[in-house]
Amino acid sequence: MLDEGATFLDIGGYSTRPGAAAVSPDEEADRVLPIIEAILSTFPDALISIDTFRASVARQAVASGASVINDVAGGTLDPAMFETAAVLGVPYILMHMRGTPQTMQSKATYTDVVTEVIDELAIRLAELRALGAKNVILDPGFGFAKTPAQNFQLLSKLDAFQLFDEPILVGLSRKTTIWKTLNITADKALNGTTVLNTAALLKGASILRVHDVREAVEAIKLTQQLTFF
Repeated sequence: MLDEGATFLDIGGYSTRPGAAAVSPDEEADRVLPIIEAILSTFPDALISIDTFRASVARQAVASGASVINDVAGGTLDPAMFETAAVLGVPYILMHMRGTPQTMQSKATYTDVVTEVIDELAIRLAELRALGAKNVILDPGFGFAKTPAQNFQLLSKLDAFQLFDEPILVGLSRKTTIWKTLNITADKALNGTTVLNTAALLKGASILRVHDVREAVEAIKLTQQLTFF
């Protein structure tokens, strides 16, 4: 991934796919800390993002060398997360989600998904700012408490999130929205992923979270050559 152009590596020990089984904080830490240390021992200049919604795991991961916190729960599942992120001072990815990985799909009820996601992120961002957090990246949370139709609505209006004046991260890689829409399987969703990644870049995404690094880097390089008047 580094050879193919990855800016940073996202390491997680708790699957957040819909309906995934819960994992204890100790087991989560046991899964990720040795991996972070092993990567940095071989690639000391690598940037590591710790994918966790638990403050204790984030704290340990940063102590082990992680330099970004990627919280899919946006601080909603651990009341200590925001203060921890502010104290640690590392970039914090604030993602929108409702419920837990086990219940989130039952929470995908919106009158206007774009407006409500923006409003809910704004509240959480204000809480972070009040604690002194500075480097915040926003993630609309594609697939987290969102139906495929809602994901397409969010992507279509992604440029609305520029009102925050913060970097926007998009994670659509090989998600259900792609392969169910195309009536294929996840292993055949690379082309669809590239199409939606390109759309996200054209709508203002600053960061892509992906499985297939080379193809995403190519999409970034090509879209950067485009000029619109």
